[in-house]
Amino acid sequence: MADRLYLLKPDWHDDQGGPWFCPPGARIEGVLGLYPRLRDHLTIAYLDHPRPRAAVVAEVGEANQSCPLLVLDGEFDWPEAQVSEETGARFLQDDAILPYWAARYGIGRPHP
Repeated sequence: MADRLYLLKPDWHDDQGGPWFCPPGARIEGVLGLYPRLRDHLTIAYLDHPRPRAAVVAEVGEANQSCPLLVLDGEFDWPEAQVSEETGARFLQDDAILPYWAARYGIGRPHP
């Protein structure tokens, strides 16, 4: 099983207007563009903006629906991962994904 990455589709609308895109998701997409080989190690799903986000809820529970979200496959120990109280799944969100990818897949790390 591969790590599973959940990203929001761009150009969504909400009660504040739109079209919008997710800035943390855009950073993740940028890294995927810099290191396309990452896609070979991931299962990537693009989700609609409105909640509930059923695929994410099934993985990590209702309390952790923010994207981007990476559900770890458990083959690489990463102590910084969060653990879902509802499902027990280990996951990372937003910029916490990038150091994990650097350690596991050997890509560059974000400059501080």
